[in-house]
Amino acid sequence: MFEILIGLAAIIALFVIISRQQSRIGLIERELGALRSLVLSGAVPSPAKPAEQAATDGKPADAFPAAAAVADLAASPASGAVSAEAPAVPAEAASGGVVAGPWDKDEAKPEAAEPAEPAAAKAARQSEVETALGTRWAVWVGGIALALGGLFLIRYTIEAGIFGPGVRLTMAALLGLILIAGGEFIRRTGFKVPVQGAAGAYIPAILTAAGAFILFGTVYAAYGIYGFIGPTLAFTMLGVIGVTTIAAALVHGQALAGIGLVGAMVTPALVASEAPNPWALFGYLAIVLAATGAIARMRDWTLLMAAAFAGTGIWTILYMTDAPGVNLSTILFINAVTLAVLAFVWLGGRGEEGPASRFDWPSIAPAFFVAFSALGLSVDPAFAAAGYALPGAVLLAAMLAVALCRQRALPLLHAAGLVTVMIYLGIIPPTTIGSDIVGGSLGVDGQPAVVSDALTRNIGIGLGLLFIAAGFWAARRWAATAWIRSASWAAWGVIAPLVVLLALWFTFGNLDRDLLYAAVAALLVVVFAVGGEWIARAEEAPLKGGTSVSFALGGAAVAGLLMLHMAFGSGWTTILIGAAAIVPALATRWRSYPVLGWISVAAVIAVLGRVAYDPTIVGAGLLSTTPVFNWLLLGYGVPALAFGFAAWQLARTTNGRPRLAMEAAAALFALLTLAMLVRHAMHGGVIDTGVMTLAEQAIYTLIAIGAGAILVAIDMRSPSSVLRYGSMAAGVASVAFIGIRHFVVLNPLFTDESTGQIPVLNLLFLAYLLPAVAAGGLALYARDKRPKWYAQMLAVVAAVLALAYATLSVRRLFKGEFIGLWSGLGQLETYTYSALWLAIGVVLLTAGVWLKSQVLRIASAALIAIAVLKVFLFDMSELEGVLRALSFIGLGAVLIGIGLFYQRLLTRAAKDADKDKQEQADSNPVRE
Repeated sequence: MFEILIGLAAIIALFVIISRQQSRIGLIERELGALRSLVLSGAVPSPAKPAEQAATDGKPADAFPAAAAVADLAASPASGAVSAEAPAVPAEAASGGVVAGPWDKDEAKPEAAEPAEPAAAKAARQSEVETALGTRWAVWVGGIALALGGLFLIRYTIEAGIFGPGVRLTMAALLGLILIAGGEFIRRTGFKVPVQGAAGAYIPAILTAAGAFILFGTVYAAYGIYGFIGPTLAFTMLGVIGVTTIAAALVHGQALAGIGLVGAMVTPALVASEAPNPWALFGYLAIVLAATGAIARMRDWTLLMAAAFAGTGIWTILYMTDAPGVNLSTILFINAVTLAVLAFVWLGGRGEEGPASRFDWPSIAPAFFVAFSALGLSVDPAFAAAGYALPGAVLLAAMLAVALCRQRALPLLHAAGLVTVMIYLGIIPPTTIGSDIVGGSLGVDGQPAVVSDALTRNIGIGLGLLFIAAGFWAARRWAATAWIRSASWAAWGVIAPLVVLLALWFTFGNLDRDLLYAAVAALLVVVFAVGGEWIARAEEAPLKGGTSVSFALGGAAVAGLLMLHMAFGSGWTTILIGAAAIVPALATRWRSYPVLGWISVAAVIAVLGRVAYDPTIVGAGLLSTTPVFNWLLLGYGVPALAFGFAAWQLARTTNGRPRLAMEAAAALFALLTLAMLVRHAMHGGVIDTGVMTLAEQAIYTLIAIGAGAILVAIDMRSPSSVLRYGSMAAGVASVAFIGIRHFVVLNPLFTDESTGQIPVLNLLFLAYLLPAVAAGGLALYARDKRPKWYAQMLAVVAAVLALAYATLSVRRLFKGEFIGLWSGLGQLETYTYSALWLAIGVVLLTAGVWLKSQVLRIASAALIAIAVLKVFLFDMSELEGVLRALSFIGLGAVLIGIGLFYQRLLTRAAKDADKDKQEQADSNPVRE
C-alpha cells in the first residue's frame, strides 16, 4: 500500500513538472509561429536555402533535419500544424516540403506563399493510392512483419532445437530492445515524414510498437510457458513495459500509447496467482490510470483517456462479480482514484468557459463505471447484507462533488441521478423489470430491490437533500451562462428527491393516508417554488422563467400532487387537484413564467387520469344514490369551474396555448358533469356499464347541442379557436349521436322499447321532438356565426327529427305504447303517413320561403318526392277502395297547390323586379 502511494505521488509530481515545461514550450511555439507568419507575409527576407546557410554558418546541410526533429519533439498538440512546421521552415520553405509530427494526422498544409518547384508540383499530382501504398501501408505492414518475424524466429528455434529456452527468450528480448533502440535512433537523427497525409506512418513509432509487442510476449513466455520467473516479477515487468510504452507515446504518438495501454490492462489477466491480492491489482491499475491520464492530458488524447477509464472500470466490475469475497476498501480506492484522475489530472486546469466546456465525452466512461459500482453496492443482495449501501451512497455523493467542481464532467451528474432513481424504484437491469409491491417495498420479479430498513430510509433522505442543495445551487450558478448545464442540475435537483420520497412512501408509509409524508411533500413544494424563484433572479434576463425555473416549478407541482394523494382520500384528492389548477393561473399575475400555464394543463391531465381510473370519484360503494347532490357534482363540477376560471385568468395574462387547453378542459368537464349526473339519476344511483336507453341518449344529445350553443355564445364575446372548433365539434357529435343512436341502435321501431303511457310527453317527445327543436334553434343561431355547411347540417337534422317524431307519433297512435315493426301496418295507418308527409312538406316549404332558407325548401321538395313515390309505389298496391282514391286525390291537390303557390311567388317576384327597374330608370332619366 505504501509503495502504491509513493508511485502515485511520483506520477503526480512528474505531471506537475511536465505541465510547467509545457507552458514554457508553448510560449516558444507562439513566438516561432509569429516569426513564421512574418516570413510568409514577406515582412522579412526569405531564408536562405539549407546549403547556402550551411556554407555561411560553417555547418553541414544535414544538420537542419536533425534540428527540425528535435524541435518537433518539443512541440505540443495544442499548437498543431503551426508547431510542427515552424522549426522546419529554414530547411523546407524553399522546397515546399510538408512536415508532420507523430501525433498530427493530416494537419500539415503545403506552403502556398510562392509557386512550388516543378519536382514538388509533380509529387503533389501523384495519386492517393500510390501515396498510401508507399508510405502508410508499407510502414504498417513492415512493423507487423517485424513483430511476427521475431515470434516466428523464436518458434523456429523451438522446433529445430537450436537453442534452449533461455537463449531463445534472451534473443527475443534483444530483438525487442533493438527495435525500440532503432526507432529512437531514427527519431533522434531527424526523421520526418516528407509526404503530406503520411503522418500516420511514423516509422519510429512503428518500430517502438513492434519492440514493445515482442517484449510483452517474451516476458509472458518466460512466466506462463517456461516458468523462469514468478508471478510477482512477471506482473511487475509487464506493468513496467506497458507504462513505459505509454510514456514513450509522448514522442511517438497516440497509437503507441494505445498499444501500451492494452498491454497494461491485459497484464493482470495474463498473470495468475494462487493468492490474489486485490490491493496489488488495483494499486497497479491506479498507477496505470494516473500515468495514462497525465500523458493524455499533455497531448489532449481523449480516446486514450476514455479507454483508460473504461479498462479500469471493467476490472472493477469484474472484481465485484466475485462477491461476497470482495474487499470494499479496494473498490472505494479505485473509484476514488478514478474520480481524482478525472477531476485533477484530465480536467484539471482546463478552461471552463465557452461552448467546448459544455461536455467532456471521455467523462462518460468513469461516470458509467463508478455509478455502476455504487448501484452494485446498494442493491446486490450480498453487498446489501454486508451493509455496503452507505459506501455506495458515498460514491454517488463524490460523483456530485466532482460534477460541481468540474463543470465539463456533466455525465457524472446524470449517472448519479439515474442510479439514485434506479436504486429507489427497483429498476435494476438486466433483470426483468416488474415493479410491484412486495412485503411493503418495491420489487423486481417478486423480490424486494430496496431493503426496507432504517439505513435505506436515512440514505434516501441524505441523497435527496444533497441533490436539492447541489442541484439548485449549481442551477443558479450557471443560469445566466450555460442554460443546458443549469437545466440539468435543476432537473435532477427535483427528480431524485421526488423519486426517493415516492419510493419511501411506498416502502415505509401508509398508502391510504399518511400525514407525515404529506408534510414532507408540502415542504418540498415550498422548497422547489422558492428555489425556482431564486434561480429566476440569477438569469441573464431576470425573472425570465427559463428551463431551470420550469423544472423547479414543475417539481413543485408534482410534489403538490403527491401531497394531495398522501393527505386526502380519493374523492377530495380529485376535487383538490382540479381546484389547484387555479394556483399557477393566479401566479401569472405576478410572474410571466411560461411553465405556469402548463402546470394548470398538467392538473387537467391528472384529473382526467383519476376520473378515467374511477369515474365514481369515491368508489362505487361510497357513491350516494341521491340524484344531483352527490360526489359526482363535486368531482366533476368543481374541476370544471376551476378550469374555466384558470382559462379566464390566463386569457388576461399569458394568453397562449395553455389558455386554449384550459378552455377545452372546462367545456369537457362541464359536459361530463351533466352526463354523469344524468347517468347516475337514470340508473338508480349506480354508475356501471349497464345498457343505455333511448331516454338517456336523448339527454346526452341535448347536452351536446346545448354545449355547442353555449360555446358559440362565449366565442362571440371572447373569441377563441378552441371555442370555435369546440362548438362545431359538439354539433357534429350531436348529429352523430342522432344518426347512429336515435335512428338505428335505439330506435323503438327496432328495439320495441316502451314509449310511455302519456300521449304527448313521452319518450318520442324527449328523443325526437326536443332534439329537433334544439338542433333547429342552434342552426338558426349559428347561421351567421359558423360556416354555412354547419348551419345547413343542423337544419337538415332538425327537419329529419321532426319528421321522425311525427311519423312515430302516428304509429304510436295506431299501435299504442309499443311500436315495433313486427306488429305490421294497417291501411288507414299507411294512408295517414302519406297525408302527414305531404303536410310536413308543405310546412317546410312555407318555412323555407318565410326564412329564405334554401335548405328547408330543398328538404320540402325531397319529402314531397318521397310521398309521391310512396303513393304511386306503395299505396296503389296496399290501399283499397276509398283510401286509395283519397290518397291520389290528396296528392294531386297538394301538388297543384304547390305549383300554384310557386307560380304566384315567381309572378310576384317578377313584378317586383320590373317595378325596381322602372323606379331605377325614373330616377336616372336619359339626357339628350
